[in-house]
Amino acid sequence: MATANGYRVLVVEDEFLICAMIADALTEQGFEVHSVANSKEALRHLARGAPCDVIFTDINLPGGVDGTDLAELARELRPGLPVVYTSGATNRIDKIKAVPNASFVAKPYDPDSVCKILRAFAALYVRTQSAAPSDQLSARNSSSQWM
Repeated sequence: MATANGYRVLVVEDEFLICAMIADALTEQGFEVHSVANSKEALRHLARGAPCDVIFTDINLPGGVDGTDLAELARELRPGLPVVYTSGATNRIDKIKAVPNASFVAKPYDPDSVCKILRAFAALYVRTQSAAPSDQLSARNSSSQWM
């Protein structure tokens, strides 16, 4: 469930200034933000059971696990969790192996537009979570349509 103030977003971005900029914009828009610099930290956050309604991840990440691999591993932990990818390398976008029902935002991006996209994905995820009986949650989330 989302907090009283907004949805919970996990930002995965290795560029400090970009991460700080989008985290500030999300916080100003009422999101609860947890930022990490690589996939290993993101997976540790999710494996701990930390609340998350949507992941916003750069595709090109250090450490051997890129944003697309992160999305697949995150979906193993939390089926149906929304993922929005970002990258400045748009010339390679056709080679990305994105998880189903995800979205992509090219860098440089407008923070307000990203907030709207993340809010839409998170809202649908939270509605799906609260509507699904707990014993059927996993199966229902894996077949949900996000956008």
